[in-house]
Amino acid sequence: MADPKDKYKDNNMEVVAFNGKQISFYVDSECILCSACTDEAPDNFRISDENTHDICFKQPQSEKELEECYNALGSCPVEAIGDNGVE
Repeated sequence: MADPKDKYKDNNMEVVAFNGKQISFYVDSECILCSACTDEAPDNFRISDENTHDICFKQPQSEKELEECYNALGSCPVEAIGDNGVE
């Protein structure tokens, strides 16, 4: 399970609300740069500028993007994606 204390600092740290729940997707240091997240949610995840890991560069802005982000979370083979990055 992803650890918000171990998330990469270059994730978008914005907090969004859906159905009364605060959400902030992130990628932590367990990322192996497999790009499963960028395949599932290309409008929200991308490779970092350092090309060493993926990041959430934009929090979901629609139900469709939210669903894609949860698909990315579920597809991550090392569980490096979390949705509890609310600080």
